[in-house]
Amino acid sequence: MTTQTHRVALSVNINKVALLRNSRHLGIPSVTRAAELCLQAGAQGITIHPRPDERHIRASDVPELHALMQAWPDREFNIEGNPFHNLIQHVRAVRPHQVTFVPDSEGQFTSDHGWTFPQDAARLKPLIDECKALGVRVSLFMDPVPEQMAAAQAVGADRVELYTEPYAASFGTPEHAVQLQRYADAAAAALQVGLGLNAGHDLNRENLPAFVAQVTGLQEVSIGHAFMADALEMGYDATVKAYLKALAG
Repeated sequence: MTTQTHRVALSVNINKVALLRNSRHLGIPSVTRAAELCLQAGAQGITIHPRPDERHIRASDVPELHALMQAWPDREFNIEGNPFHNLIQHVRAVRPHQVTFVPDSEGQFTSDHGWTFPQDAARLKPLIDECKALGVRVSLFMDPVPEQMAAAQAVGADRVELYTEPYAASFGTPEHAVQLQRYADAAAAALQVGLGLNAGHDLNRENLPAFVAQVTGLQEVSIGHAFMADALEMGYDATVKAYLKALAG
């Protein structure tokens, strides 16, 4: 088993805070305050996924969070979503550190697959080029398929975010080792062509250590649902510290 030789960054996805806020018209809980508390506790970044239906993050949240991040110059703001919906307008407006292109449909329950090449290459390339011209790092949400990594790099991506739900679903089952090897192989292929490496979807305190230990070169994980479920019981500060500990192996 291999081990990481660098710290893996934790980017907290605060969508679920916005989902709770949107269930009433009181403006609480505050997504900006949630982000601030996570940053104060040591999170290296904040992630949001502003969908067109605004069922959680709203368009008005984006500039407010961007303003907050100015007070944390050593942390990163990651905006994810489908570049063919409303994502690019946010990128143009606030120029986050990173944009993660995700191929979800407008009414999709949650992200459940990555981009496919060569099918998606022609329509993605001009948007990738625009984001990079704005000084924004581009990550592509990808399934753990080694053969697809070179194509992601060829279309201009800086990083890939490996879609980890299959790994998470296998945790604690006989299929776990097989799934973990898939991600290790995809990571190796990404690194070989010069891509940076992120991961996310259904990662949690229990399944993170094995993933981080085996998937060499991992730079960042984006975690929302499990993180917020833990924070309801533990609070933001303790939850951030618990996830940083899990990432340390």
